[in-house]
Amino acid sequence: MRMEDGDDEFTEESIAETETVLQDFLATLAHLQAPSEKKIIKKVKEVVLRLNVLNEKYDFFIETLEREELHDFIMEKAQQAGLETDEDITEEWREW
Repeated sequence: MRMEDGDDEFTEESIAETETVLQDFLATLAHLQAPSEKKIIKKVKEVVLRLNVLNEKYDFFIETLEREELHDFIMEKAQQAGLETDEDITEEWREW
């Protein structure tokens, strides 16, 4: 929607790559054998680090709104996989 309104913060490439990173995250959570907190946190760290790379690659396109949405998405999926915390575990690695 924001792209349609003339916001050049996002590109088709940045959106597609972000979608791939998030889909990979979902797939890895779904395929965890006996998901433990340690395994889930490792996957959260991996997705956050990958998003850090994309954010830098695409000129720091992750701003406040996107940061909140990504955080909520990551935490929701981690909790659905079995993580039992409401703390922001992304903050330790997040550069966005």
